[in-house]
Amino acid sequence: MDEVVSQILEKQVLSAAKAVEEKLDEEIAALDRLDPDDIEALRERRIQQMRRAAERRAKWRAMGHGEYSEVPEKEFFAAAKASERLVCHFYRDNWPCKVLDKHLSILAKQHVETRFIKVHAEKAPFLTEKLRIVVLPTLAIVKNGKVEDYVVGFDELGGKDDFSTEDLEERLAKSQVIVLDGEGSAFTSKQAAAASKRSVRQSGTGDSSDSE
Repeated sequence: MDEVVSQILEKQVLSAAKAVEEKLDEEIAALDRLDPDDIEALRERRIQQMRRAAERRAKWRAMGHGEYSEVPEKEFFAAAKASERLVCHFYRDNWPCKVLDKHLSILAKQHVETRFIKVHAEKAPFLTEKLRIVVLPTLAIVKNGKVEDYVVGFDELGGKDDFSTEDLEERLAKSQVIVLDGEGSAFTSKQAAAASKRSVRQSGTGDSSDSE
């Protein structure tokens, strides 16, 4: 069984690599057909794109993006309104929530386009009631100031606490609250790599969720 899975993953990686190679060949061929004026226009357009991207990243970091931080209940709505994309972890001090903390800390640094925060559920009775938070941990997926999705416990992550950061990343990408660098072949490649990576879990065991 392991050999079959390995062969499937190998075929996926080779397919992804071939697609990337073909795309690069097409881009190189297109560049060969450009004249000097076209190249200068392309260069200027790329510079402008990079400048705008740098400005966006600076703005996001000024708003707290790039870090995984805790906010009090009263600041949740301001944070949700300020950021176009936000992931909020409702937690309590237990093992499952600490496992999720590790993954979210990594993703916060990788996905500066999204703000990652946490709220202590027991210290936020109004918010947990309003958003109907019952099981911990729960991730509230917020886009444009509205909660559009939830990740409750670990059921969608394999049902155990040994899921990888890539597993959580893919789940958040399905809700379109984070932006993956690539689609199609690059995404397949990431899936194959995720299967071979170890979990960030260091030690201990625990149930996948905890009812309030």
